[in-house]
Amino acid sequence: MNKNGRPVNILLIEDNPGDVRLTKEAFKESGMNVNLNVVMDGVEALLYLKQEGTYTNAVIPDLILLDLNLPKKDGREVLEIIKKDDNLMCIPVVVLTTSGAEQDISNSYRLHANCYLNKPIEFDKFFDLIQKVEDFWLSTTVLPTMID
Repeated sequence: MNKNGRPVNILLIEDNPGDVRLTKEAFKESGMNVNLNVVMDGVEALLYLKQEGTYTNAVIPDLILLDLNLPKKDGREVLEIIKKDDNLMCIPVVVLTTSGAEQDISNSYRLHANCYLNKPIEFDKFFDLIQKVEDFWLSTTVLPTMID
């Protein structure tokens, strides 16, 4: 829950159903008041964020968790579009991906990602990582208030 008492809205942009399930379970287990919305590809992510198509009533997220390797539109392209859009650029974007490639890390930060995290393969380590994301981004930092 954020400072004004409302749930924290998180958009998870992830095409792997197993990672989606684990992320949902990790946030649910924490007991924090989180609304986790999920989109499965880059095109859908941009429609959601721009409140277009079937997403005209979508809530603009307080935080985005972004996988890089997405179908239809790559996560790198999605990140670049988000950070160039005056209405979206202030939303913190946490890149959450299996890629440990130095080029992906550097390019993500050049595109103004707020954080870059490698998804662990092990179940327990994945839960721990989501808990750390939650502790830092939802409990420690002050997120901007997005006005629809």
